[in-house]
Amino acid sequence: MPKKEEIDAVIEAGLYAASARNLQESIILCITDEENREFFRKANAAILGAPDNDPFYGAPVILVVLGPKHNPNRVYDGSLVIGNMMQAAYDLGLGSCWIHRAREEFETEEFRDFLKAQGVEGEYEGIGHCILGYPDSEHPLAKPRKEERVFYVR
Repeated sequence: MPKKEEIDAVIEAGLYAASARNLQESIILCITDEENREFFRKANAAILGAPDNDPFYGAPVILVVLGPKHNPNRVYDGSLVIGNMMQAAYDLGLGSCWIHRAREEFETEEFRDFLKAQGVEGEYEGIGHCILGYPDSEHPLAKPRKEERVFYVR
């Protein structure tokens, strides 16, 4: 389990992500207890079609990013939140990974009820999960960048 200060620093980086019109409407659920991690793991694995897998790789922290359905930029804004959190995790020496299927989770009544139980009001779409933990090996070196991806307009 990462230290609380590390988790909080990662979350803060997410909260400072750019957002359309600076609305700052993305929200983050921080899941650290085993019971709720298992709830998310089982649901995500079922959506994946691999109920015996752990799509969260045993990570002790699941940060779920959601955007309000009324915001047409929710996916873009939430994606920036996750990107910022992953950069902060790397800077702190933590491992992180973006895990999909949050949208499908929060389309269910069970997950909408979960939000209500946390005091979250309104309709939200799941954008993604950012898992955190201490890596069990060195961070891999970045693969070479593909050529011919930048075009200078004159």
